[in-house]
Amino acid sequence: MGKQATEMLKGVLEGIVLAVLSTRPAYGYEITAWLRDQGFSDIAEGTIYALLVRIEQRGLVDVVKVPSEKGPPRKVYTLNRQGRAHLDEFWKTWSFLSDRLQQLRDQGE
Repeated sequence: MGKQATEMLKGVLEGIVLAVLSTRPAYGYEITAWLRDQGFSDIAEGTIYALLVRIEQRGLVDVVKVPSEKGPPRKVYTLNRQGRAHLDEFWKTWSFLSDRLQQLRDQGE
């Protein structure tokens, strides 16, 4: 992924993670692995863990510690009502920006 794509991804990564959590509860590594499977190969685990801490502190997710087969318990994140509202706002903003960018692109062609 190029530098421009990496910078753009930083701006929407929170929304992407919330969207993943809207489909199912998940823990940090599971989210990172899913993103990599979707082609986001440059995302570091540390980036996702830091983001999860931020969204937990902002009250967008509920967290439950579950036993792990190896090592310490895992923190499983579930999108809560406040997180769903935040995700809805993200999608509205995304649609607005996407539409305006498409208009600009069409005008330039």
